[in-house]
Amino acid sequence: MADHSQSMSYNAGEAKGQAEVKKDQMVDKASGAMQSAKESCQLAGQQMKEKAQGAAETVKEATGMKK
Repeated sequence: MADHSQSMSYNAGEAKGQAEVKKDQMVDKASGAMQSAKESCQLAGQQMKEKAQGAAETVKEATGMKK
């Protein structure tokens, strides 16, 4: 009976350990995805800023405001 109880306890511990590893892997994957999304948003923001600055320069040139 003790062997069966020990086996069940071992299996429960093994399952818990595997669940922890899986959870850690998912957290790492989510963290990587968040970092990638953050970098993409920063790049998009920078590109929009540059386009807006270019458009402003074009307007200044067209209206003669740029000297």
